[in-house]
Amino acid sequence: MKSIRRALPYGRQSIDAHDIKAVVRALKGPFLTQGPAVKAFEGAKYCVAVANGTAALHIVVAAVGLKKGHSGVTSPITFLASANALVYSGIEPLFADIDPQTVNISPKALSLAIRKDTKVIIPVHFAGRPARMKEIAAIAAKNKCFVIEDAAHAIGSRYPDGGRVGNCAYSAMTIFSFHPVKTITTGEGGAVMTNDVKFYDCLRRLRSHGVMRDPALNRKRGLGPWHYEMQELGFNYRMTDIQAALGLSQLNKIDRFIARRSKIVAKYNAAFKDIPWIRPVSVNDKFCAYHLYVVRVDFNRLGISRSAFMKRLLDKGVGTQVHYIPIYRQPFYRKNFGISPAGFLEANRYYDECVSLPLFPAMTDRDITKVISAVTGLA
Repeated sequence: MKSIRRALPYGRQSIDAHDIKAVVRALKGPFLTQGPAVKAFEGAKYCVAVANGTAALHIVVAAVGLKKGHSGVTSPITFLASANALVYSGIEPLFADIDPQTVNISPKALSLAIRKDTKVIIPVHFAGRPARMKEIAAIAAKNKCFVIEDAAHAIGSRYPDGGRVGNCAYSAMTIFSFHPVKTITTGEGGAVMTNDVKFYDCLRRLRSHGVMRDPALNRKRGLGPWHYEMQELGFNYRMTDIQAALGLSQLNKIDRFIARRSKIVAKYNAAFKDIPWIRPVSVNDKFCAYHLYVVRVDFNRLGISRSAFMKRLLDKGVGTQVHYIPIYRQPFYRKNFGISPAGFLEANRYYDECVSLPLFPAMTDRDITKVISAVTGLA
């Protein structure tokens, strides 16, 4: 247990005195929830802040309004929430294999995975690298599908055209996560971006029990500010002002956080470039905000198992993680949807080789050297 406590984690929040003061101010203010800090944090015209990234995924799929009998496609190399959001709404989850170079969903595999009943596509910007959205949007348009971007990893990333991920140039809605290991954090938290006012109004209702207090949108008019109407079944997915206050403070540091992450990635890449048994996933990607630093390791060539590799690094004070176990391998998905791993050649290869190394802005140069020495010392 001692080695686990002193080991560098794969990711961690970066909190300073300004963040703490911002939260204390919120705690001393008149609102702890449903107050002005949430609206200030949302900032953009059609942004809806919610309790966490999973809640964001849930309500965007619900807002599309699909019925049972429809299906949706996402990447198998992502956290469970990307697919679970489909299941929550009674939509059958389908998966498309990945591009081995980016670990994002492959447009070619996506075209093959889509069925006649497919109505939604959820591309995931893995590790912060944007998926090939222009191609994915064209495939979606051809098949009359909604596109929902899972940008939980991609806060601050840009598309090749220079636009910020989240501008919804290629999608109906985009979600973000503000979990502590993400680019910025609100503790827990999430948000949805859209350019469609109808989706925006629906998302606001869904995050708060389906209730609407806007007199212009309610059926009964002129009853006063006390009147509210529940027009559909919603959820309690509201973000607190405490979370929003932390998020506002973190937003002021986002460029610095991304710059530090990029510097760490550059040091890693330079150290590992001539090692034959290790291959970084993220190399020379100017559009990526670098949420994760994943390497693909030839464990056979190295002569040890992944578990042994991770244990040896932990013994040297370096924590690691696996991102991710393919969703189709999870017992729930195998049992309920009968998905065979055989159809995902690249995802299986990736899973057999992947390990995430520490990457977070608070890492010191000494920490970086520690990680590099621990990894290169395994040969």
